[in-house]
This record gives sequence, structure tokens and C-alpha cells, in this order.
Amino acid sequence: MVQWTSAVGTAQLARLLTSQQDRPAGPGTRRPAAYRSLADGIRLLVLEGRVPVAARLPAERELALSLSVSRTTVAAAYEALRAEGFLESRRGAGSWTAVPAGNPLPARGLEPLPPEALGSVIDLGTAALPAPEPWLTRAVQGALEELPPYAHTHGDYPAGLPALRAMIAERYTARGIPTMPEQIMVTTGAMGAIDAICHLFSGRGERIAVESPSYANILQLMREAGARLVPVAMAEGLAGWDLDRWRQVLREAAPRIAYVVADFHNPTGALADEDQRRQLVEAARSAGTVLVADETMTELWLDPDVEMPRQVCGFDPAGSTVITVGSASKAFWAGMRIGWVRAAPDVIRSLVAARAYADLGTPVLEQLAINWLLSGGGWEQAVAMRREQARDNRDALVAAVRRELPDWEFTVPRGGLTLWVRTGGLSGSRLAEVGERVGVRVPSGPRFGVDGAFEGYVRLPFTVGGAVADEAAVRLAAAARIVASGGSGGAESPRTFVA
Repeated sequence: MVQWTSAVGTAQLARLLTSQQDRPAGPGTRRPAAYRSLADGIRLLVLEGRVPVAARLPAERELALSLSVSRTTVAAAYEALRAEGFLESRRGAGSWTAVPAGNPLPARGLEPLPPEALGSVIDLGTAALPAPEPWLTRAVQGALEELPPYAHTHGDYPAGLPALRAMIAERYTARGIPTMPEQIMVTTGAMGAIDAICHLFSGRGERIAVESPSYANILQLMREAGARLVPVAMAEGLAGWDLDRWRQVLREAAPRIAYVVADFHNPTGALADEDQRRQLVEAARSAGTVLVADETMTELWLDPDVEMPRQVCGFDPAGSTVITVGSASKAFWAGMRIGWVRAAPDVIRSLVAARAYADLGTPVLEQLAINWLLSGGGWEQAVAMRREQARDNRDALVAAVRRELPDWEFTVPRGGLTLWVRTGGLSGSRLAEVGERVGVRVPSGPRFGVDGAFEGYVRLPFTVGGAVADEAAVRLAAAARIVASGGSGGAESPRTFVA
């Protein structure tokens, strides 16, 4: 019986592998044998989930021609992978990817570590902070007090609780963007909002333009929906968008949707200025593209002198071109899965109608908690606490990385939760793999790109500070030394660290 469930095309696999092999050599890097390099490359793609488990690989001859190597090299690489448990083969059925017995299946997103691993591994995989207390407890208590009237109803509110929709609309209006409650739909987090938008506007095979790099979990969501991703490179440093490239993509590719993060972009931390926002909205309108603006980081400016530009939807107040996605998860707490969509009323009606076949609605108690915060003044104080914590963590992490890894390059963002780091010519994929073995979990750059881009980067979130940030940088430096020497990290073991 054939045991593979999908297939990886020769050209696709070659692109992914080439992005690893063509990276600049790090200081002191030893070049492994060609077959070993190929085997390691495929193994890393499987471990990171960029090549699925149980995916049929190309035949040896096809891959050899595509990579311009001998068939013997490919055969030796496949044999090494079989010996390590990362490949299975059967005569007549081909070869397909696997993971060795006892190894966890690779995650294709950026899932947080399980609680039992936190004592020995520092988690820099997820850009999320602990809840800002006492505001979480107060919000839940306030929600419980307001719950009884809702408990006498069916509890299904596909568009969201009317009180919360009105409160969110009021906040947009207060910022100079007149908004009616009919323009708001409450969702289960920003991911739920973007999933609903993609299903409404983009069928399988439709093009979606995305920033390059972009948020890994959204990219994977779009891939799973069958979208064809069209990457648009960001401007250098933290300069925001490259408008010439955006105009070209919108004109030539005619994507149905474009997804952008204007405020403290994830992962780079860039803040698009007001003129860029205006020009991108005009370009999207001219191309007939729906511009999805993700505002989950909007309130997370970390430096007090940051002047926030007008929101993207401010250049399209009726919502005919811009659909805005907001969330409480980054600004308040990731465990509070409340997001929302702002769009034209007819778009909201379509999203609500389609929701009947998805999740029906967002939990009432959590909506009441967020509404309590927004209406009672606790939101501003909780977010101020979040900014202070993220700022302290950012400064501690930046200092630690500069001290332990002086060859790594980055520009310090003035807001958001992430640092986008060029790793001095080392493979981000290999750093991620070795990092877990020495006790620090970090996502590699290719997770945030399309077809293997950004192999020479990692993303570091502002989720740890103080002595933990120092220890994280020490462990990253240890991982970097192992990768630079051509090792696998097997001899290293994580130290238990208690914050």
C-alpha cells in the first residue's frame, strides 16, 4: 500500500534546497560532502514543516538533473535519510518523507512550547507575553457580572455582541474614521478574521500579494486555503513598503487580495508612513485588489516619541477597498481570542452569512471581558503595562544579542514585538534546529518567506527580559558556534533555567 499522501515537485524542492545551499558561508564553516549537504537540507525542510511528512520526493534522476549534481549524490543522500529515519521507500512506489520513531511531528506554524518544556527551553518562538494583571482578572470578573442577561439567550452572535461591536466602532470614530456597528464583525482572534476574509474573497488558485517577509502563520493559513502567494519585498531597514514594487505586482499579477501589516510589521518591526499608506490604498483601488490591513500591533508603540500615522482604513473610510483586522491578542493577551473585522456593511453581512458554516460565533464571556476593558478604562492601563514590559524586554534582548553575537545585524524597531536578525551568513534553519538542542527555541527566517527566502535570518520576539534574555543570547551564541563549525549540536544539552 502506498504510504505517501502528497508530493513535492522537483522544481519546488530544488528552490527550497537552493535557498539553503546558496547562503553566504559563515566564519569557519566547513563544507560537508555534497550528498551530506543535500540530505541535511531535506531533513531540515521536513523538521521545519516546509516539506510535509509523508510527501513523495522526486525520483533520483529528476532531482539530480534539477540540482545539476550526479545521480550518485542524490542516491547517497536518500540512503542517508533512510538510515536516519527521515525517508521511507518502496519499489514501485518511490520515496516519501518520514520522521524517526519518537520524534514529534514538525509544526508548520509557530505554536508555543508545552508547559512541561519551559523549565529547560527558552521559548523565542511565539511573540506573546503573559497577561497584564490585575486587568485580566478584573475583566473576567466584570464579564461574569454582566453575563446573566446573555445566559437567558441562545448565546449565538455570529456578528458579535452588539455592545462590543458598538464599542469597537466608537473607537474607530474617535480616531477620525466614522464607523457604524454594522461595519464591525467580532471574530475568534485575528487568524479567524483573516481566514474568513480569504474564504470569502479568494478561492483555490487565486493570487494573494503578501509582504516579503510576512507573518508565518498567516502565510501558512493562505497556503492551506490553496492561495498562490505573490511576495512583494519590503524596503530596506525599517523603511516600510517599496511602493514601486507594490504597484508593479498589483498591475501585473492582479491579486484578488493583498495582505499587509502597516504598524510594526511582523517580523521586521517596520512602520509604514502616512504617504506610503495613501499610495498603497490608491494602487489597490486602481487594481481592483482588496487590501487587508492587519492592525494587531497598532497600539504597541514602545518609544514615547513615536508619532503614529493615520490608520490604513483612514484613506478608505467606507471600506470599499480596505478591510481592517484588529485583535486583543497582542495588545492585551494571546489567551483572549478576540479579533474583529472593519469593512463595508455588505462585506460584513457576507462574512457573517458565511460564518454559519465555520465557528458560528465567538465566546460570549470573552467578548464581555474585552467590552468591559474598552468601556471602563482598564484597556489603556493594561496596554500601557504591556508596552512597558515589551520595551524593557526589547532593550534587554538587544543588549544581550549585541554582546554575545556581535556579527549579527538588525535595526531596532520602535514598536511591536519582534526583532528581525541577519545571522552573519549562518543558516537560520540550522540555527533553529541546533537551538532546540541547546535550550533555546527560535523560528528561522524561511518560515516568514515564500519558497525558501530569508535563510540567513531568524526572528527574536520581545518575550523575555533580564537574566532570561541574557541566557537566551548565550544559548544562541552556542548554537551559532556549532552551526559555524559544521556540527549538529548533539553533544550539547540544555541547562535548566529558572527565571
